[in-house]
Amino acid sequence: MTGEKPSTQHTVKGSESLSIQLTTADDRSEPVYIAGNFNGWKTEDEQYRLKQEQPGLFSFTFKNKHLLPGHLEYKYHRGSWAAAELDEYGNPVANRRLETLTVEKVSDHVPRWLKDGLAYDPAFLPEIQVISEQFEIPQLIKTRRIAALLPHDYQESEKRYPVLYLQDGQNLFDEYAPFGNWGVDKKLAVMAERGGGDIIIISIDHGEKERIDEFTPSHSTKLGYGDGKKYVRFLADTLKTYVDKHFRTLPEREQTGIGGSSMGGLISIYAGLMYPEVYGKLMIFSPSLWVMPNIHFHFLNFNDSQDMEIYLYGGEEESVNMVPNIRRFQKAFEDSGNGHVKFNLSVDPKGQHNEARWGEEFPRAVEWLFFNNKEAKK
Repeated sequence: MTGEKPSTQHTVKGSESLSIQLTTADDRSEPVYIAGNFNGWKTEDEQYRLKQEQPGLFSFTFKNKHLLPGHLEYKYHRGSWAAAELDEYGNPVANRRLETLTVEKVSDHVPRWLKDGLAYDPAFLPEIQVISEQFEIPQLIKTRRIAALLPHDYQESEKRYPVLYLQDGQNLFDEYAPFGNWGVDKKLAVMAERGGGDIIIISIDHGEKERIDEFTPSHSTKLGYGDGKKYVRFLADTLKTYVDKHFRTLPEREQTGIGGSSMGGLISIYAGLMYPEVYGKLMIFSPSLWVMPNIHFHFLNFNDSQDMEIYLYGGEEESVNMVPNIRRFQKAFEDSGNGHVKFNLSVDPKGQHNEARWGEEFPRAVEWLFFNNKEAKK
């Protein structure tokens, strides 16, 4: 998987013992344990409690590694799985794996921990403000629920913020979404606790049974001609105008992004191509490029020196064509002659087509698009 993983470094020798050194960004004095396939994954096992050397530094030694499984799998926790290790974005981590017979020393790092089963501090949750349950879409003669996720301290500050417009609002933070949700509110809380996440998210609900039609570009596609042109005109001309008027935004294209997943990713590409003067950043997860294999680039003015940044994500277990399609899209875009586009391509060999996986990718994408070596204007 592209992105952050628990770091495991080890040295290879012929010792009988296996020594572990663990560092953690959390310097609480609470104990740390190791559990794995060597003890049946039991958490309440004092013989596998690590020794605290100093704040944020722990150690443990398996005295006879020949008693361990040859293929060791393990994780760290602070007394229970409700206090297990996480990655820096608050995501669960995969089991750590080790070939025990060839290793003498291991150096691991845990950036975050679950606390009482939560990956985030509720004090940092964004303020969710429903702009309207029936926001008018004059271009389509319809209405839609639109919500704003504002930084947790929005009301106490006078700062202005970049804005990211996201499709499929029902799947972004609703606890009872039928296919699960991205957990955008919780990811923003983790980012805020880490000192980031100063961004406004605008959540646009999809059109239920009319979703496919609205997210299909108004050109010849494998699904025919959709209402995508009218939909993206609504986002750029109507919704953005409203948001910039009613919230403290940074309205410039350099501080404005659009994104989504699957068909929502496809229509976000289309919006970026149609309105490069509005969006300087695209967050595209698992786009349904099969619908429109030949992306039309003629909307872009390649003589315009405006920069664009595109974060592309796809999982190899979504379909046989997902990753090849996004690679072809990137190459086609780069071959089109626009030297001002910067890509970040993230591919997960085990990634599947679901909201949970897109939620894991969300903070990485936001961080790269809006906060990577950049300082947003205040």
